[in-house]
Amino acid sequence: MLNQINISKSKPSHQILLPNYKPFIVGTGGNACFAVTPKFKSVRKFENIRVGQVSRTIKAAQTSNENSTTSTTSVVVKITVLKTLGEVLHVELVAANSDTGSKKPSVKGFVHKTDKYEEVDNKISYEFDLKIPNDFGEVGAIKVENLHHTKMFMENIVIDQKGLFGSPINITCNSWIHSNSDDKEPRIFFVDKSYLPSQTPSGLISYREKELQIVRGDGTGERKIFERIYDYDVYNDLGDPDSSDDLWRPVLGGKERPYPRRCRTGRARSKIDPLSESRSMNVYVPIDEAFSKVKLITFGTKTIWSFLHKLLPRIESSSDNDVGFPNFTAIDNLYSQGVQLPASTNKSTINLRDILPRLVKAYDRLQFDKPELIKRDTFSWLKDEEFARQTLAGLNPCCIQLVTELPLKSKLDPKVYGPAESAITKELIEQEIRGFTTLENALEQKKLFILDYHDLFLPYVTKVREIEGTTLYGSRTLFYLMPSGTLKPLAIELTRPPIDGKPQWKEVFQPSWEASDLWLWRLAKAHVLAHDSGYHQLVSHWLRTHCCVEPYIIATNRHLSAMHPIHRLLHPHLRYTMQINALARMHLINVDGIIEKSFFSHKYSIEISSVVYDKLWQFNLQALPADLINRGMAVKDSKAPHGLKLTIEDYPYANDGLLIWDAIKKWVTDYVTRYYPEANLVQSDNELQAWWTEIRTVGHGDKKDESWWPVLETPEDLIGILTNMIWVASGHHAAVNFGQYDFAGYFPNRPTIARTNMPTEDPNDSEKEEFLKRPEEFLLKCFPSQVQATLVMGILDVLSSHSQDEEYLGQTIQPYWKKDEYINAIFEQFSGRLKEIEGIIDARNADSSLKNRFGAGVVPYQLLKPFSEEGVTGMGVPNSISI
Repeated sequence: MLNQINISKSKPSHQILLPNYKPFIVGTGGNACFAVTPKFKSVRKFENIRVGQVSRTIKAAQTSNENSTTSTTSVVVKITVLKTLGEVLHVELVAANSDTGSKKPSVKGFVHKTDKYEEVDNKISYEFDLKIPNDFGEVGAIKVENLHHTKMFMENIVIDQKGLFGSPINITCNSWIHSNSDDKEPRIFFVDKSYLPSQTPSGLISYREKELQIVRGDGTGERKIFERIYDYDVYNDLGDPDSSDDLWRPVLGGKERPYPRRCRTGRARSKIDPLSESRSMNVYVPIDEAFSKVKLITFGTKTIWSFLHKLLPRIESSSDNDVGFPNFTAIDNLYSQGVQLPASTNKSTINLRDILPRLVKAYDRLQFDKPELIKRDTFSWLKDEEFARQTLAGLNPCCIQLVTELPLKSKLDPKVYGPAESAITKELIEQEIRGFTTLENALEQKKLFILDYHDLFLPYVTKVREIEGTTLYGSRTLFYLMPSGTLKPLAIELTRPPIDGKPQWKEVFQPSWEASDLWLWRLAKAHVLAHDSGYHQLVSHWLRTHCCVEPYIIATNRHLSAMHPIHRLLHPHLRYTMQINALARMHLINVDGIIEKSFFSHKYSIEISSVVYDKLWQFNLQALPADLINRGMAVKDSKAPHGLKLTIEDYPYANDGLLIWDAIKKWVTDYVTRYYPEANLVQSDNELQAWWTEIRTVGHGDKKDESWWPVLETPEDLIGILTNMIWVASGHHAAVNFGQYDFAGYFPNRPTIARTNMPTEDPNDSEKEEFLKRPEEFLLKCFPSQVQATLVMGILDVLSSHSQDEEYLGQTIQPYWKKDEYINAIFEQFSGRLKEIEGIIDARNADSSLKNRFGAGVVPYQLLKPFSEEGVTGMGVPNSISI
C-alpha cells in the first residue's frame, strides 16, 4: 500500500501518494510533486531548528509489514535563516531511539522559498507541514542539505504539532551551511536537550560519534573554506621567508620555543624554510568560527578590514617612519585638527568616513577623539601618582607584585649579564620612605611592590639594539604603599648588560624637584612604560587570552559533542576567538605587522611571549584568586570576602574582578552539578576526559609534563577548570582590552617604544648639551615616531570598540537552554548578580575614600562593569574574546 502524505504550507492544498519505502515531501506553497534533488551549489547558515512532536514520544500504531498503512501525525516545521539569495533545502528528521529492532521510516522533504515566506529583521522563516509516522518515536535531530550555490546561515528550526501533543521541539543551529556541491555530507543538528555520552538515545549514538569524527578530520591536506575541521599546528606562519631572509621568523611551538597550538590550515610550506608555512591573506578557520553576518558587517568589513587595507597604508605613507613629533602641540593636533592623509591610489569607491567615523572625520583627514584620560586631566600622564595608580586600575593591572626580600637579585647568569644584585639599595629606599617607616617595617608590613621587567628583557637588549630606531633596557620599578592606600613610585632601575666590550651599565632614577633629575626621571618612566606596554600587549593580552584560549576551542569542538552540556556551557565563551586570532596572525603579530613596526621589541615581539609562556605560564595561575596569591597581592582568609585578604585593599582590578569571578563560579557550579551530581559521572565521561587530556597533552603539549595541571576526577575539579577558562575569555580579556584607547590613545601616557638611550649612558658632549638645553625635545625623540604613534592609536581605537551584536556575560540566555526550567532559573540568578555588580562598581567609583578610583580628573575603574553600549566605552565584559 501507499502512504498518504500531506504537503503544504499553513493550509494543505494538495496531496500526493508516495511509496512507503521512501516517503519525502516537497513543500513549495503550491503544487507538490515528485522531485530529484536539484544539483545547485548552495550554502546557508542555520541558527535554530524547532521540532514539535506528540508528547515528546509519539505513540505509534504498530505496522504489521511494509505494505500496511501507518497512522501519521501532522507537524509544522519552521526554519529560520538569515536572508540570502535562493532558498532550496532538503531536510530529514532523525529518530532519537532505535530500540524497536526495525529501521525507522525516513521522513524527508524539500523546502522551497515561496512568495508566502515570512521575513522579519533580515531573517527568512520557512514553514511547511509534513506527516510523521506514529511509530517514528521521539525526534532527536534533523539533517539539512543546502541545495543552492551560496552559503546560508541557519539560525533555528522548530517542529511544532500546533499544541495538540505537547510543547514544540527546538533545534538551535547558529551555523553556516555550505552548498552540497562543496560539502557532500548533510549537516546534522541535534535537539536542544543535552546528553552526557552515556545517556545518548540509541538512535543518536552513531550520529554523535560521526559528527565528532568529521570535525576532527584526518590531519592531512589543506583546509577548504567550507570545512568544519579543527586540528592543531605550531605557529609557523608569522614570517615570510620566501619574500626575504629578513622576514624569516622562528617557529613557535616545540621544545626550543614552547607555545600553545593554533588551528591547522594545511597550507603549503615555504620554499625557503620547510619548517614554515607559506603566507596567505586568507587564513582558514572552521566555518562556524567565522563572524556572524552582523559582526562581519560591523567589525570585519567596516572596521578592522578597512583600517588595515585602506587606512593603514595611507598612514604609513604620510610621513617618514623615523620622524618624531616636534612638540606637544603637534600631538594635541591629532585630536583638534587631525592629519591630512595622502591621496589614495586605490580606485575603490569605499568612503572611509562612512566606515570609520571615529577616525576619519572629513575626507582624507584622520582625526582622533580625545581619550577619556586626557578629557578628564590633560596633564595626568605626567603625574607620578597616576603612573602608580594605573598599575592597580589601568590597562595592565595584573603585573604588579609584592616585594618579599631585599636586595633585589637577578636569576640570570652573571658571567653573561653582569652582577646580579640590584643598584636599588637600602639607603635609596629609606631616603624615599623616611617619615613613614623603616625598610624592615615596610617589608614586614607588605608595603613594597615592584614592576619587574629585568630578567625578561635583559637577554634581548643586545639583539634589540641592533635594530635601527629602537632600544631596550632591563627594568625594575619600586613602589611604596602610602597610608592613603595609593602607591608612591620610589625608584626606577635601568640595566644594560655587557655590550660591545663595555661592562654592565645600570642606574637608578628617582623622583626629584631638581630640574635635570626630574627630566631624567621622566625619561626613565618613558622606558618603563614602553616595557609595560609591550608586556601588556604581548603577554597580558595576546598570550594569556587570545593565544592560550585557542587550544580550548579546538579541543572542545573535537571531543565534546554539540549535545554535550559542557560544550553548550563553553560555546558562548569561545565564539569568534579563532577568527580574530587569524586576523591577528595576518596583520598584527605577523612579520612587519603593526606590533613589529610600533613596539620596542620589533621582530622579537612574539618570541618574547614564547619565553614568558615557557617560564611563567601555568593553567592553574590563570584563575584570578590564584594569580593574586602568586603575586603576593592576596592571601587566603576564610573570613574575608571571596576567601581572600587583599594586600592592597583599594585594588580596583582585584576588587571588581573577584566579584565577576565569584559570579562565574556560582553559575558554573549550579550548572555542572545538574549534570554531574557524582564523581563517577565525571570519570566515566569519555568525551570530557578526552577533551581535558588533549588540552594538556596537545593544545598545550609543550607543558604536558608539568605537575601543576589540575586533575579531572570530580565535579569540583571540573568547576575549577571551567571557571578558569570562562574568566580568562570574559573578565580577564575585558580588563586588558577595552581600556586600550582610553589609557593608551594618548601615547605619552603609554608609549609602545623608547627610541633613544638614556642621556647618562655613555653620554657624549652633544647629547649632554641637547638634554640640558632642550630636555622636552629629548623626551619627544624618545617617544614613538609620528607614523608609529598614529598606527597604534588607530588600531587601539578599533580594538577598544564593542560591536553592535556584542554578547555580554550573563545578558541573554542561550536559545538551547530556554526550555529548561532549572537552567533558566540559575541563569536568571547569574544575570541578576551581574546587574547587582554593576551597581556595586558604580558605588565604589563614587566612594571618595577609594583614591585609586575616585578623585579630581581620575578615570573611574569601569573595565569590569558587565554591560556596555556599542562603541568605545571603557566598560563591558563580553562573553568571549571577540575582538
